[in-house]
Amino acid sequence: MPSPPTDSATRLFAHRPFLLYFWSRGFSEFAYQVGAVAVGWQVYALSGSAFALGMVGLVQFIPTAVLVFVAGHASDRYDRNRVAQLCQITEGLTAAFLAWGTIAGWITVPEIFAAVAIFGTAIAFESPAAAAQLPGVTPTGAMQKATALTTGGFQVAAISGPALGGLAYAISPYAPYVLMTACWIVGSALSGAIRVDRALPPKGAATPKDLFAGVGFVRHNPAILGTISLDLFAVLLGGATALLPIYARDILSTGPWGLGVLRAAPAVGALAMTAFLARHAITRRVGVRMFQAVIVFGIATAVFAVSTSIWCSLLALLVMGAADTISVVIRFSLVQLQTPDEMRGRVGAVNYLFINASNELGQFESGVTAAFLGAMPAALLGGLGTIAVALLWMKLFPSLRRLERLE
Repeated sequence: MPSPPTDSATRLFAHRPFLLYFWSRGFSEFAYQVGAVAVGWQVYALSGSAFALGMVGLVQFIPTAVLVFVAGHASDRYDRNRVAQLCQITEGLTAAFLAWGTIAGWITVPEIFAAVAIFGTAIAFESPAAAAQLPGVTPTGAMQKATALTTGGFQVAAISGPALGGLAYAISPYAPYVLMTACWIVGSALSGAIRVDRALPPKGAATPKDLFAGVGFVRHNPAILGTISLDLFAVLLGGATALLPIYARDILSTGPWGLGVLRAAPAVGALAMTAFLARHAITRRVGVRMFQAVIVFGIATAVFAVSTSIWCSLLALLVMGAADTISVVIRFSLVQLQTPDEMRGRVGAVNYLFINASNELGQFESGVTAAFLGAMPAALLGGLGTIAVALLWMKLFPSLRRLERLE
């Protein structure tokens, strides 16, 4: 029986299925962030090759891109809690393999790449399943606040994971992998404890139509298509954070400490905004608010692009993180609430693929544009392009612009 509506983040945390879900996702994301630092550092330490370092992202992205539609179908066809739990167990065992190899001294770069590919495969299945889980563990009427809280948990992991991962690696190269193993095992135990009633579809052979049904659903739903595509192009054009090393050294004349502070600034802004949204949900004109957030993101990107003061740059990055969080919370809530439960895994797979593509291609676009035009013009064009896309999308998707409420 659904829980009564709630406007309190405290009451949301008192809801056992959501509490278990929140901490399970938090431990999983924290382990992933620790691994991002540890794997990259170890690969570079073993190879001394920038190319090998760049291959880490590619090796992880390929299985995600190839398997994401199969993964989406699996999360609609099977128990999503069990899918997420099995993925976390797989990730934990893979981290244990890296710890063992590092302790014994036989680990090599190809073996690390193999482990990273397993991480990518597990994440491809875990992400759509976990996204589709959220509506089922959230009390009626609290989806927006639940999204804000889980987004805040991700931001805490994004801030603390790399810092603690680097500290653990400084203590010993195997320490981050031991920490990751523990986090994923705890996360899997929490996933296994979630109890949500959900009727599973009858088993049968999967057809191509079943696998790609999410694509068709998104294509025929203007609000969801507009939301996902807006995020794709906004992130694709507004990837100025990929240029932070250039800004830190050549434009703002700061050192590695400055780069670290700049990298943390968007996450800090995002965390502050999630804390606000967890208590003060957006209750009206949510479509307009989402477009406004994207426009503010574009303006902040343009300000960052032309700034030569580290304090102005930090403020712009804080605003970028906060504005992006408003867009993320509305977008994720909208997609989940307008998608039937039996389709949430496959639609989540499409959304996840768009997010990954925009992040990866956004960094690529920023790098290529900076190589031809310079860092400052590249970032400025990205910010202005983001504003232009938001204004254009307001015209192309009027139903999204007129959306009044989420709940």
